[in-house]
Amino acid sequence: MRRLRVLVLAHPAFIPPDSLEGLSEQERYDYKTEFDVMTTLRANGHEVKALGVQEDLSPIRDAVENWRPDIVFNLLEEFQGETLYAQNVAGFLELLRMPYTGCSPRGLMLARGKDISKKLVKYHRMPVPAFAVFPIGERIRKPASLQYPLFVKSVSEDASLGISQASVVESDEKLRERVSFVHQKCATPAIAEQYIEGREIYVGVMGNSNPHVLPVWELDLSKLGAGKRPIATAHVKHNTDYQERRAVLHGRADDLPPAVEKQVRNYAKRIYKALELDGYARVDFRLTPEGVPYFIEANPNPEIASTEEFANAAEFEGMSYGKLLDRLMQLGLERAGSDLA
Repeated sequence: MRRLRVLVLAHPAFIPPDSLEGLSEQERYDYKTEFDVMTTLRANGHEVKALGVQEDLSPIRDAVENWRPDIVFNLLEEFQGETLYAQNVAGFLELLRMPYTGCSPRGLMLARGKDISKKLVKYHRMPVPAFAVFPIGERIRKPASLQYPLFVKSVSEDASLGISQASVVESDEKLRERVSFVHQKCATPAIAEQYIEGREIYVGVMGNSNPHVLPVWELDLSKLGAGKRPIATAHVKHNTDYQERRAVLHGRADDLPPAVEKQVRNYAKRIYKALELDGYARVDFRLTPEGVPYFIEANPNPEIASTEEFANAAEFEGMSYGKLLDRLMQLGLERAGSDLA
């Protein structure tokens, strides 16, 4: 790829220092995505500028007009503290006619709403846990069609926000408590879905009109301890001490029967298309002991640090981290019809 001027958009709190030396392991973890992306793009020969954005879109317009980047590497997962507003940032970039990495506003909207995405996937006849949505301010009562245990979480937040072992409930009382917790903690409606016993399976997909499915990956939660359900809580996802103590690992799901792996990969590609995703995304499943992959959610613009599932799956297939980042930029340029693609 030719040398590009790359504007990296990120939350102001995660604009990394020039070096991570002297930082604690948790501090390094907090900066890892932005640091990995920026240092690797520079190592690839690109000119890189970071821009922290959260409350106002005008700095993006100013940077585009004054610095004139070739592409924006979009690492923003929220805007003004709202996950759903991330689609508006992508929409603003499109209004500026600025190529950017990751998913378009349409895919962000469809995938970030866990209820909408589940309805669409079910319409396309793929396994989806039964679920109900509990809006803020309305009575919390379990529909007769749902059976305990249920898994309760925000209908739109990602990164396991508000998810803990208490998210799995087995009574009306606990359901009311957890739905109320999500309302207060996340300030969003709650979704309660049938808890699926099984393995945590992730499938990375990247591409625009012709998506490519990466190898099937798994988050190993088998060593969380007695009485702990194998779920990806906020501690599992983001607490480095907890990850080390509980031996939370991710890697290739290499013991899947060929027919099951083929079905999982096929579902991932079909879901990617059904939700009108582009750029790159990760599709999450719970795989039952019988080999049935239940769709849990799709994550557009997933964690892209060099040590995380998406990059590791690409590397397993032979694509280095540097080549992966260049490929994501190429997809953004192609979508915009840029001559630089």
